[in-house]
Amino acid sequence: MTENKNLPTSQKTITDSVLAKINQFKSGGELLIPKDYSPENALKSAYLILTETKDKDKKPVLESCSRESIANTLLRMVVEGLSPLKGQCYFIPYNGKLQYQRSYQGSIALAKRYAGVKTVVGAAIFDGDKFKHEVIAETGIKRIIQHEQSLENLSNKVKGAYAIVTLNDNSVYVEIMNIKQITAAWNQRQGNGLTGAHENFSDQMAIKTVINRACKHFTSATDDSVLYSGQESKNEMNTDPEDVEEISFEDNTEIKEEIKPETKEQIKMEVEVEKKSDTPKEPGF
Repeated sequence: MTENKNLPTSQKTITDSVLAKINQFKSGGELLIPKDYSPENALKSAYLILTETKDKDKKPVLESCSRESIANTLLRMVVEGLSPLKGQCYFIPYNGKLQYQRSYQGSIALAKRYAGVKTVVGAAIFDGDKFKHEVIAETGIKRIIQHEQSLENLSNKVKGAYAIVTLNDNSVYVEIMNIKQITAAWNQRQGNGLTGAHENFSDQMAIKTVINRACKHFTSATDDSVLYSGQESKNEMNTDPEDVEEISFEDNTEIKEEIKPETKEQIKMEVEVEKKSDTPKEPGF
């Protein structure tokens, strides 16, 4: 199937279709939206952000990015229960497709929601700091023994960063990265190279990177038992974001496959998508 990337994307054909499918999941007991999360508000705010977002050629992403990629981005956002207005996720145009990227705030939100994490704090290590840690041989868990930092050191080069994750049972997990590891992670970003933020605020960017890695340790290791509470039936289990497959458009129909939480069998879902219009529509809200 050939994607038509030249026609503008209307809010109704994308956000309304995603919301309709989310509501279908909810009514069928296949998806539980967090009580403090509104898919409607998230989709509205996402659309407003997308109307002002342009690609590297200064073209609106609603015109330059494929419909499939926009729909997949919005669906991923809702399934993960994150909000672009809170800086929990970003929309990035790349090679004619809109891509979804979770921020470190989003990683913290998911870790707290699904993995029993209570707090996540990070700190940068500067040249001149006295820093010492150990690895407990029996468990492989890291423990920080010493970190002394003077006010003057805050303007020195960053040597590394660490994140301390405290769980609801008060156990502690520590993630530590040196600057070479951090820089290697930065270079994996699309477009490669460092941005002005990486150059000018390297300590804050290093903290975000190590927090993301620390939270991934928990969000990637959880099983379905963390997706519902004791007060919720298995029919109300959240859908794991990792179980969501991509959507494809064909003949005005949106097809996606998802793992059904209870049976683990694949179910095929179809979303009727209105015919593309020649001009983008204003948000219906």
